[in-house]
Amino acid sequence: MERDEEASGPMMELCTNGGEETSNRRPIISGEPLDIEAYATLYKGRTKIMRLLFIASHCGGNQTMQLEALRMAYDEIKKGENTQLFRDVVSRINGRLGDKYEMDSAWCESVDRRAEQKKGRLENELSSYRTNLIKESIRMGHNDFGDFYYACGLLNDAFKNYVRTRDYCTTAKHIIHMCMNAILVSIEMGQFSHVSSYVNKAEQNPETLDPIVAAKLRCASGLAHLELKKYKLAARKFLDVSPELGNSYNEVIAPQDVATYGGLCALASFDRSELKAKVIDNINFRDFLELVPEVRELINDFYSSRYASCLEYLGSLRANLLLDIHLHDHVDTLYDQIRKKALIQYTLPFVSVDLSRMADAFKTSVSGLEKELEALITDNQIQARIDSHNKILYARHADQRNATFQKVLQMGNEFDRDVRSMMLRANLLKHEYHARAGRNH
Repeated sequence: MERDEEASGPMMELCTNGGEETSNRRPIISGEPLDIEAYATLYKGRTKIMRLLFIASHCGGNQTMQLEALRMAYDEIKKGENTQLFRDVVSRINGRLGDKYEMDSAWCESVDRRAEQKKGRLENELSSYRTNLIKESIRMGHNDFGDFYYACGLLNDAFKNYVRTRDYCTTAKHIIHMCMNAILVSIEMGQFSHVSSYVNKAEQNPETLDPIVAAKLRCASGLAHLELKKYKLAARKFLDVSPELGNSYNEVIAPQDVATYGGLCALASFDRSELKAKVIDNINFRDFLELVPEVRELINDFYSSRYASCLEYLGSLRANLLLDIHLHDHVDTLYDQIRKKALIQYTLPFVSVDLSRMADAFKTSVSGLEKELEALITDNQIQARIDSHNKILYARHADQRNATFQKVLQMGNEFDRDVRSMMLRANLLKHEYHARAGRNH
């Protein structure tokens, strides 16, 4: 390879592209099957159940993993009041876990009966509150109804009741509480436009937000941007989450998710300087990255131009990321964008690149690499041409010296034109041309 003499300083690290056999490199952490039990302990409530069911549906025919996820979902559902979800899980188990995990009709009837009794009591209480016109009691009544419907799995009814409390909120704290409930249900329903709306409403609160509440809102906003494939905005939100979040929002997201979502979105959308300033040097986000060492290492490898190691980490994480309820739809897109950025970054400092060495660095064939580079050149993301015979990529760097001269000449011409215009105007004013022209009329 021939290095471009005008390459910027920070990019000089790329001279060791593809040289992964250095003695001080850490061993690659191989991709291990997802530990479902450990994964499930990161969450609580409905999201724990839905994540387990998602794994059971997307584990690619791995019956052991599927049954383990269904077993844990069964046990978790029986701690709550959602009989419809319970029936669905029993149907999916289909007797494969033995008598202990068969249909429990007595439990369902008991839960449904208690639910009907509770609903009647809540209706009577709310009716009494409305008669007495006590705003705070009416707000609490609708909130209790929202909690009731949420526990029963009736998310639309839960959302409606949580939102109805808005008309009876008398303090900023009440507004925040209403927004957080609406956000929670909206995430469960997949209505991320509602999530963004209620995040904005909560953030417009005139009072200073509690740090944990602010962290939760950034997480929710990050999920909404992720769903809309606005990866740069999602990255910024996740990177701004305070470590104070801890496990306080595990009914929606775990701190490990913040590291994974934020790290991958940043890799796919940030340039090199942003990656350094907002991710690697971000003290707060570093606490999250420590929880997921693979993501931390692949970010450092990417920034340090150790592409083979970076891509190997990505490969080891892929199977488990495809089992993530929020990230699975974005894995291919994010990986594609990260790889493209790595290819572009690799070529930047060089006048010419040996495609064989570059293919080794990216663990691919020369022909496959050529196709990837051709697409980037066609898309004008790499300024270069390929010598297919000799398998060399030649960069077409702009002539900086000539461009500078042309810019100086242009500025000189513009200055000359402006000065002439000013002199003409001054002469017109001096000889009162406008005044005489006016009198002539």
